[in-house]
Amino acid sequence: MARTDRLFRLIDALRRLPPPVTAAQLAAETEVSPRTLYRDIDTLRRGGALIDGAPGYGYTLTEDTALPPQTFTQEEIEALVLGLAEAQHRGDPALSAAADTALGKIIATLPDRMQRQAQHAAIMVRRVERPPQPAADLSLIRRACWDELALGIAYVDATGAASDRRILPLAMVYLDRGIMVLAWCVLRQDFRKFMADRITSAALTDDSFRPRRAGMLRDYVAQMTTNRH
Repeated sequence: MARTDRLFRLIDALRRLPPPVTAAQLAAETEVSPRTLYRDIDTLRRGGALIDGAPGYGYTLTEDTALPPQTFTQEEIEALVLGLAEAQHRGDPALSAAADTALGKIIATLPDRMQRQAQHAAIMVRRVERPPQPAADLSLIRRACWDELALGIAYVDATGAASDRRILPLAMVYLDRGIMVLAWCVLRQDFRKFMADRITSAALTDDSFRPRRAGMLRDYVAQMTTNRH
């Protein structure tokens, strides 16, 4: 792992994990030896990060100069905690993990009083069951949307008929009971909605449709709005 990536992972672990964080925890998070970890801690300190602690006692990030201080109202903090908790619950493993690290980064930029509010928010999200995860890799579909690359998918429609499609993925919509992929279907030459739990497999192609995604998505949303009226 490149040294820069390793230092990013270390500072992220210090933001996220409950302090004080032991050297063993940090070494496991960054996949380095304890000797390398101590050198990396010293590097961050020389770079301006205020890290309290020492070997055998654990470490606490008391000031992170990499992130500017943020201020939010109490309601804004509650909204952030609620939204990210929903993403942790409803997202696929990659999105759920990203929501967890994002919350840690946001909390790290808050003044002490606001950090306590965020860590002990009055709103919590609890679900008895997590929604079933589709067979297809949702992180790959998100990447195809962002990179504007066509996808090859195997799809089973509501009647049980299976087909292979090539689509231009535009957006993912999280509904009450599932996830819908908005796309241009090359086979049908029209906009289509694909339920993620009916996509049995997906593969990236080298076919780029950049920079058409934003315009196509606007057209699709406008079409859906018109059809509702």
